Amino acid sequence: MSSIIVRGLDDAVKQQLATQAKEHGRSMEAEVREILTKAATRPHIGMALLAAAQDIGGVDELMIPERGDVAQVADFE
Repeated sequence: MSSIIVRGLDDAVKQQLATQAKEHGRSMEAEVREILTKAATRPHIGMALLAAAQDIGGVDELMIPERGDVAQVADFE
């Protein structure tokens, strides 16, 4: 297994990690490992949508309606 060092971590983030680790009944190192593993292995949403479309035969024949509205700049004054 590999190791990494994270420098410059905000104290508030470290405290939050410690709190989460305690809530989950594991060490802070185990908590960070779990968070990083989930983040690195979750599917890419775009690729997941592409795969779903391909599973149903693709979207080449999908009808896209014409837009008749015109984009406008929001006025927040």
